[in-house]
Amino acid sequence: MSTSPTGPTEPSRPPAPLAVSIPGPAGVLEARIEDPVAAGQARQVIGVVCHPHPLHGGTMQNKVVHTVARAMQEAGAATVRFNFRGVGGSAGVYDNGIGELADALAVVDWARAHFGCDALWLAGFSFGAATALQAATRGAAPRKLVTVAPPVGRIIVDPIPRPDCPWLVVQGDQDALVDVALVRRWVAGYTPAPELAVLAGAEHFFHGRLNELRATVLRFMRGS
Repeated sequence: MSTSPTGPTEPSRPPAPLAVSIPGPAGVLEARIEDPVAAGQARQVIGVVCHPHPLHGGTMQNKVVHTVARAMQEAGAATVRFNFRGVGGSAGVYDNGIGELADALAVVDWARAHFGCDALWLAGFSFGAATALQAATRGAAPRKLVTVAPPVGRIIVDPIPRPDCPWLVVQGDQDALVDVALVRRWVAGYTPAPELAVLAGAEHFFHGRLNELRATVLRFMRGS
């Protein structure tokens, strides 16, 4: 099913990012946490967002990654954005997705311990979407999963089990890197199929469509 929000809502003031260092399998991982929960309030959920391909300029500062994290914060989650190994201030070198999956799982474990909260929302964009999907089935156990422009037919070429949680896939129908028709068929192959939101006219990086992307993710996060 293709859906789009009726219109973006006005975002609230974002929390200030705090730089943190997270122990990773290949060394320290550079990260930013953003926490909308006031001191003394009970924490309900945390969010982790994975960035695009490390060899093609992907970092935790990517606008889509930032937008997805922002939607999670508006829905009440403290979020963690991080750089995979070899990116920015993170130690190590690119490891063909294998080490990056280990990085993501390490960040999930750290976030749960740091915030004292087990309930997790997990998300990723492009390469990060593939990593988040794999992490969801290999121990991360998220309550909700968001994969934006999952690289079906490029990185996602082998069957991946369906995560046991509500799952949103967001795809632009003008994406020159990820074929929307392949994504539609891939989504339909799961039982139950994840929710699919196709943004008409949006390309891979959602230029000019970030508010619509944020509203789409926020609606999903706020849903039951």
